[in-house]
Amino acid sequence: MYNIAVIVAAGNGTRMGAQKSKMLLEIDGKTVIERTVSVFDNMAEIDEIIVVCRECDFEEFSRLLPGENITFAIGGETRQQSVKNAVDTIDECDYIVIHDGARPLVREETIIKTLDKAQEMGAAAAGVYVKDTVKLVDDDLNIAGTPNRKYLVSIQTPQIFEFELYKKALEKAQEEGADYTDDCQLIEHIGGKVGVVIGEYDNIKITTKSDIPLAQSLLNAASKE
Repeated sequence: MYNIAVIVAAGNGTRMGAQKSKMLLEIDGKTVIERTVSVFDNMAEIDEIIVVCRECDFEEFSRLLPGENITFAIGGETRQQSVKNAVDTIDECDYIVIHDGARPLVREETIIKTLDKAQEMGAAAAGVYVKDTVKLVDDDLNIAGTPNRKYLVSIQTPQIFEFELYKKALEKAQEEGADYTDDCQLIEHIGGKVGVVIGEYDNIKITTKSDIPLAQSLLNAASKE
């Protein structure tokens, strides 16, 4: 079994409002991207890592992430294009493990459980149950319905796919001019099923400035467990 992790870290981070990539911000003395990549780099289940980054960040990322099993791809204009740029560098593998570079607190246990589910179903993603009541609204922001919270899951990453299945779904989307923000949608679009593994609420995505101290607090709490 040969598994390749694709770490997507090519966003411009406009919501962060920082002068540099949010991947280069530090949590307890270590950059976000270093923390994220190190989780996968320490796993026997991951054979290779492809980090997708902006061209302007390539030199710094290369310095921070040395390693025989780590290579780089330059990001595209959208998330889907960024992942495709990584996929285009892969000759063959069994499973592709796609993860947000901005989720540095992901746990090995979650990755392994999601990989197990993907091996069972061909596609799987980590997620957590939605805590709040969610409302559907119309164009005027009037409540139009209330979905049953029992069936609502907030999807995170990793999202893991049998490689040939993912390539087929990606090619189909491109043929039709479709561009998805979530990799699971590619599989859904061709009628495939994606299993969900319930993960951890602390697998947060670093998006705004307030997420840095939050991640630090979660990291401190985890170290005391």
